[in-house]
Amino acid sequence: MKINLNLAIAFLFLQFSCQNNMSTLPKPRAFPRIEFPERNYIPFDENYCHFTFEMPAYTEVEQDTAFFDDKPIDPCWFNLYYPAFDCRIYFSYYPISSENPFEKLNKDAFNLAMEHNKKATYIDEVKFEKPNDVSGFIFDLEGPVATPFQFYMTDSTKHFLRGALYFQTQIRPDSLAPLYEFVKQDVSHIINTFTWTD
Repeated sequence: MKINLNLAIAFLFLQFSCQNNMSTLPKPRAFPRIEFPERNYIPFDENYCHFTFEMPAYTEVEQDTAFFDDKPIDPCWFNLYYPAFDCRIYFSYYPISSENPFEKLNKDAFNLAMEHNKKATYIDEVKFEKPNDVSGFIFDLEGPVATPFQFYMTDSTKHFLRGALYFQTQIRPDSLAPLYEFVKQDVSHIINTFTWTD
């Protein structure tokens, strides 16, 4: 009887100690809940650019005044900043000229997208053409890349605008996926409402 009581006490001790150890195991990593703003768009009509489009109302326009200690090639270099997500769409505008012919700018845009090929698991190139003399390419990159989305728009004779999305955080494709999809829809809206003004 005394042996059975000792066994029962030892069994209960082991059972409770195992349950306590289970509660100290690390929990799986979780990602914070993201509060997305309500979609709303306002006109982008800055006088230093040759185009207009509808931009997200929850972004801020930041005009670039310096490019590696020099002035940008054109005053129409700017960012759309998402304060809620700490990410930016970087826009750089080039007038097509003999110094910057369309062929060179087109090749540069493809090269910049392909630089991420080392880290990308997949790159989707989508060509688009709109009736208002706007055409270009969208580069949709998957994997741990610095910029998951790049694009350019041009009329092939006077104007060339390149855009690239960057998040100001460590690259975690899974955790950034919802933000990326949200911003990607905004970029689609920008492209669909884009018009040259001259």
